[in-house]
Amino acid sequence: MSTGAAAAEVLEMLAGRGETLAVAESLTGGLVAAELTSVPGASRVFRGSVTAYSTELKRDVLGVDAALLEQRGAVDPEVARQMAAGVRQVLGAGWGIATTGVAGPETQDGKPVGTVFVAVAGPDGSGKVAPLRLNGDRAVIRRESVRSALIMLSGELKENARAQDTEQNGGN
Repeated sequence: MSTGAAAAEVLEMLAGRGETLAVAESLTGGLVAAELTSVPGASRVFRGSVTAYSTELKRDVLGVDAALLEQRGAVDPEVARQMAAGVRQVLGAGWGIATTGVAGPETQDGKPVGTVFVAVAGPDGSGKVAPLRLNGDRAVIRRESVRSALIMLSGELKENARAQDTEQNGGN
């Protein structure tokens, strides 16, 4: 699925459910937000984004645990999870997604170029993190991180809808 198609799909699903989305970005530097806002009507669903490129912003704005950042650095699955949950809370959205990783050209916090974590936080407090190991130059890694985050959210929305349907139908 293309990045544009994934963005349109998640916005349509969220609009149909009357839910909202916020984004926390590090290595993607606003590309997820740009992709979402390129879709006409995105304002019905998209609350906004925080581009937390610095570790301090991850801590101070998104509420990522300072000890975690000190021990593991910013490129970590738990950091991604806390970023997604934090942006959801800070921007008052039902859903939050986050990206953190190493786009290159150099390693960061001992992590090789192409190490990326994308996360989704849902309205019920649920969350999911996916580790990615991407190849290519900086532009390719960033672009694929955006696509992966949107596809992950799409999958979570579909799974959440199936779970709600099952609950409404008595678990059958």
